[in-house]
Amino acid sequence: MATYTAANWPIGGNMLVFGNVTPDGTPLTEASSTVWASQMRQMKELGVDLIDPTDAWLSLAKLSDERLEEFRRVLDGEGLGLSSISMTRNSVVDTSNGQRNFDDAKRFIEIAPSFGVTVVNTGFMQALKPAQAKAIWFWLEDGHHDDPALRDQAIERTRALGDAAKAQGIQLSLEMYEDTYVGTPDDAVSFVKDVAHDAVGLNPDLGNLVRLHREVEPWPQMFEKVLPYSNFWHIKNYSRDFDPQTGAYATDPTPLKYGYINYRQVIRRALELGYNAPFCCEHYGSDSLGVIAENVQYIRQILTSALAD
Repeated sequence: MATYTAANWPIGGNMLVFGNVTPDGTPLTEASSTVWASQMRQMKELGVDLIDPTDAWLSLAKLSDERLEEFRRVLDGEGLGLSSISMTRNSVVDTSNGQRNFDDAKRFIEIAPSFGVTVVNTGFMQALKPAQAKAIWFWLEDGHHDDPALRDQAIERTRALGDAAKAQGIQLSLEMYEDTYVGTPDDAVSFVKDVAHDAVGLNPDLGNLVRLHREVEPWPQMFEKVLPYSNFWHIKNYSRDFDPQTGAYATDPTPLKYGYINYRQVIRRALELGYNAPFCCEHYGSDSLGVIAENVQYIRQILTSALAD
């Protein structure tokens, strides 16, 4: 595994803000590469040099070999690289599409090294339910809950993907997400220990948890549990408030440095524990691209300071 400096640490921007269809409803996998280029350029113009082509934007696993090479040419032409590749809401134990999602994950793993990608991210979250899709923020409504009866299958398929990743010299990361097998720090650590594979780790995306309108552990306690197992990081922040008189919670997406989690403290702690993997910045609402660009620079400054100590 490479040892990064503050200057070359891979910090990418997630492309999911653009969605996976064009304004006229054409799937992005079928769209002209000029559409891809235009969207990539918006990220590049903000000073972000690496992107994560999540399948919620453009699923590289669904592209033919010819279109994959077209994507590579566009990426190079815009002066961009990939920080990582993420799967979103495509669980390998989805009762309808689990085998397809497993095959897609293997395809991502196969193509990742050709883009210089060292980690493929997946997880067990599934499609939004109708009430989630209608809500102002989807996390305000109850979503998918993993079936405990399928946990053994989830472990088996994750281990198989770990084998595929190891064969390619890369890592597989499991994104923490509420009500899944990796939905709390304790559950996540238990799951990754049961998988017991040196190419499989956790994505400590605790933004997914602190935004919930429910009780969660204090963030320093959660990070302390999961950071030793972390090999990739979807990183985002939220404000969080609780009124004990009414029992009401309030959360809202924020730039990294303004939210509930103190990421200057957390990133420094992660480095102390040996974290040496890419970051992928995400943000919902407002000018997501602008916030992502600010977050990339914020992380870079923290790394510069921490690694100079």
